[in-house]
Amino acid sequence: MELSYKELGDITVVQVSGRITLGEGDVKLRDAIYNLLKENKGKIVLNLGDVSYIDSAGIGELISAYTAAKRNGAELKLLNLTKKIQDILQITQLLTIFEVFNNENEALNSFNK
Repeated sequence: MELSYKELGDITVVQVSGRITLGEGDVKLRDAIYNLLKENKGKIVLNLGDVSYIDSAGIGELISAYTAAKRNGAELKLLNLTKKIQDILQITQLLTIFEVFNNENEALNSFNK
């Protein structure tokens, strides 16, 4: 799994690509989110459009990231879910928890509401 970051004002967009799986992928994602929270980044968008696969550990890490963000007074939103990820979040009813966007501008503008 690879991560890249884009700062747009006070919003951090994290581009995630590859596989979010038990072992390396979930640990990288966890470290990335916790580091952003330590830097007081309060508005985070995870762009998952280039994620080829996510397992239960990866889903668990998304939940953990969301919980950590809320606990720290931050917001975490999801962008560009693949059909497979959207289906998993639908089945597990996690779509009711996450704010999900298909368009980066909509995700960015949602922080101003």
